[in-house]
Amino acid sequence: MKTTLRTDITVEAVCAGFVYNQLEGKGLFGLGGKLTIQPEYQRNYIYADGGGKKEAAVIESLLKGYPLGLIYFNKVANDKFEVLDGQQRITSIGRFVTNKFAIMDNGNPKNFDSLPIDQQAKIRDSKLLIYECQGTQTEIKQWFETINIAGVPLNPQELLNAIYSGPFVTLAKADFSNSQNANIQMWSAYVKGSANRQEFLDRALDWVSKGDIGGYMSAHRNDTSINELKTYFNTVIDWVSTVFTDVLPEMRGLEWGRLYEEYHGTSYDPKKISGDVKRLAADPYISKRKGIFEFLLGGSTDAKLLEVRVFDTPAKRATYAMQTQTADGKGESNCPLCAIGHDTNKSRIYKLEEMDADHVAAWSKGGGSSSANCQMLCVTHNRAKGNR
Repeated sequence: MKTTLRTDITVEAVCAGFVYNQLEGKGLFGLGGKLTIQPEYQRNYIYADGGGKKEAAVIESLLKGYPLGLIYFNKVANDKFEVLDGQQRITSIGRFVTNKFAIMDNGNPKNFDSLPIDQQAKIRDSKLLIYECQGTQTEIKQWFETINIAGVPLNPQELLNAIYSGPFVTLAKADFSNSQNANIQMWSAYVKGSANRQEFLDRALDWVSKGDIGGYMSAHRNDTSINELKTYFNTVIDWVSTVFTDVLPEMRGLEWGRLYEEYHGTSYDPKKISGDVKRLAADPYISKRKGIFEFLLGGSTDAKLLEVRVFDTPAKRATYAMQTQTADGKGESNCPLCAIGHDTNKSRIYKLEEMDADHVAAWSKGGGSSSANCQMLCVTHNRAKGNR
């Protein structure tokens, strides 16, 4: 790959003809139409996230004369370029120069036009360090895979978008990576993440591909339709929202694609499921509320999904002391099950560390984890006992 260092290009030149698409959240063009700021393999603009601290920092750096670091342009034709590295910084500058956001100056918000003339000139006249790169498509893409932009590494889906860029990725990003998509709010009830960081697209691809995102993107790279992707994603979301009519915060980020594949062939009564969800969500002994949904889908049999809170140490000690005192008086084992047995342990007194706490009435049958429902069993009997 051939590179040429340019030190003569100013902010004013780069921002000539700057276009920012608010709907898609990306800078489109600059350098008088010669520069494509966000080619399809680039991530969405993210410097406005988190209150815009990163984009404000770019402008403050210019005003203080701090270097912004190297920027790389890919020369795609004679006098035609696309940003290979630096699109977040360039978009931040373009957005500020076109008054899309303000920075704070002594507690007062100021956009570009409200800055003093000398500060405006300092920004416009700032020169950028730009490498013009020329190489094959493979060389450019391989180089791009190694990029970390301003300390924000590309996440796995952003890298895959770069590797498999093409019409499929362009269409998929327009739908799943568009923060202005009206469906984002509904999807956010079940999918955790940000549209700008490709996390909705990542989930959609993970679900439809059964976990083989790279393979799916490779096979569909040149597709001019994303109907299969959209249909499968919407089918999963519709199934979840039909079975679980109550939306809880714990539903975000669950493996809904896997759960759909495992359970969508089973019929459920949404009204009964709703009552069970509310009951379990209010149960103080359940430590893992995220497990409620898979627990119910699986027929309420795998209590390990809920991490039901076990008895605390004071309850164990109190129960052990009471059982042991009673057993000593009767000359029998302090393990109730050993005491009614016929082996040599019938009169054995176990140490506390040789016993486990157990629910007298199983949690699954309404028993709680209070001292009143606690009994101490020897390790062997406790592990053998079913329906704990």
